[in-house]
Amino acid sequence: MNTKARVAGLVLLGFAAVAPVLAQEGADTYKAKCQMCHGATGMADAGAGKAMKVKPATDPDVKKMSEAEMIKAVSDGMGKMQAFKGKLTDAQIKASVEYFRTFAK
Repeated sequence: MNTKARVAGLVLLGFAAVAPVLAQEGADTYKAKCQMCHGATGMADAGAGKAMKVKPATDPDVKKMSEAEMIKAVSDGMGKMQAFKGKLTDAQIKASVEYFRTFAK
C-alpha cells in the first residue's frame, strides 16, 4: 500500500471515529435546549411546542429549509424561538440542527 492510500485510510478512520461523537453532541444539545418545545422526536408535541404552535420536523415548510437556514434560525432566533448565538457554540448549533433534521426522514 502506498503512502497516499495509507494517509487516506487513516483520515477515513479518523472521521468514522469522530462522527458518532458529533452525532451524540447534537442529540445531547437538542435534548437540553430544543426538546422542550420541539418534542423528543421533533413532532412539537410537547406542551410548550403545542402552545406556541411550533411546526413539526415533518411539516413541508420545515422540511424545505436548508441546513444553513436552520442554523441561522437557531443562531438568530425565529418567531417565538429565542436566539442561541452566544449561548451555544457554532458546532453545537450545527450538530443540533443535524440531529433535528433526522426526524424529518
